Amino acid sequence: MTDPLERIAAALERLAPAPGAAPDFSAEAFVWHTGPDRLEPVARVSRVDIGLLIGVNRSRDTLLENTRHFARGLPANNALLWGARGMGKSSLVKAVHAAVRAEGHDLKIVELSREDLPSVQRLLAHLQAAPYRFVLFCDDLSFSHDDQHYKSLKAVLDGGIEGRPENVLFYATSNRRHLMPREMIENERSTAITPGEAVEEKVSLSDRFGLWLGFHPCTQDEYFDMIRGYAAAHGVTVPDDRLQAEAVEWQATRGSRSGRVAWQFFCDLAAREGVRIAP
Repeated sequence: MTDPLERIAAALERLAPAPGAAPDFSAEAFVWHTGPDRLEPVARVSRVDIGLLIGVNRSRDTLLENTRHFARGLPANNALLWGARGMGKSSLVKAVHAAVRAEGHDLKIVELSREDLPSVQRLLAHLQAAPYRFVLFCDDLSFSHDDQHYKSLKAVLDGGIEGRPENVLFYATSNRRHLMPREMIENERSTAITPGEAVEEKVSLSDRFGLWLGFHPCTQDEYFDMIRGYAAAHGVTVPDDRLQAEAVEWQATRGSRSGRVAWQFFCDLAAREGVRIAP
């Protein structure tokens, strides 16, 4: 008679997922998925040319130079891009990646969602074993008061006893400089038994990024320049006084102005002019 333990072990083996195939790194961009773990190649990355990103010159130049250093095998810092919504934080990461690749570096980019942070060690094992350099990108990163995902992020920023893989650089975007709302920070400090330690671990997480790049609301002139840049790039020709008047009206209906609002207005303008926007 078969040993019950052997039968249980055999049943568990049948239930266990088959080991995934080795990742194919022939693409330039990937999205990390779990259940099962896999790196999904991205056929076409949704991004804008770096020259169309207006009003973020300092952040653009700093991130571009940092990424160049990394692509050349030189020391580079993890970066946190934080600040105003719709001002091109994630667009800049993707545009910088494209610009560095255009210079002849076979740099890969991997997008990791915040919800999949607990699996980051398994992802890093795949990337560390590959003969390429990777920008690991997490968009819209933030944490709530009871969120434990930030502990997984330390594996990327600090690397633990093994250190961060030499061929992986981490870029994240967030609307919050300290990755959690200020009112939540103050609330936890005022109600905790040890106020100084209540949120220190989460707040100090942002300190582990070597680069902090701030993004602030754009001026009216920058807003117009963004739209003019899109129009020139896609061959949309309208009188400037009309462009400005309609852009201001569009901005008023949105209650704000930003790079995202400028792009949304331009899409509407191009459609009314009968111009297709090339992907």
